Amino acid sequence: MTEETQPTIAGHCLCGAVTVRTAPPEPHVDACHCGMCRRWGGGAFLSLKLVTDPQIDGAGHIARYASSDWAERGFCRECGTHLFFFFKPSNGYSFTPGLFDDAEKFELVEEIFIDEKPAYYSFAGDAAKKTGAEVIEEAKAAGFSFD
Repeated sequence: MTEETQPTIAGHCLCGAVTVRTAPPEPHVDACHCGMCRRWGGGAFLSLKLVTDPQIDGAGHIARYASSDWAERGFCRECGTHLFFFFKPSNGYSFTPGLFDDAEKFELVEEIFIDEKPAYYSFAGDAAKKTGAEVIEEAKAAGFSFD
């Protein structure tokens, strides 16, 4: 009898110093328009759904910036690639879809902090849109604290 392996998606930063392998999250991409995400990346932060058990190789090449009491942002020290948003309360990683070739098939399903989106860009399609207050309320209802 052979051991079944769970399917994974694999990705890497621009220089290849950091690689990531994880079970495929839902095939969704989210866009965050908050001011912090826009300042970090120059535009909306695109991410995959949270995962809690990724395999990350090259961790010594990752710099983490504590952007709030409840989140960190990770990037490659070598090439500067944005890698993930780490949500401390759930120990979850939201990886950028550009790391993974397989994510090209994913679709944009949600835009958050839509009330902070500047007028100079917009995404096509009919993705769900939530304000910052709605996002925070949903997280609090799920038991997360932001105090």
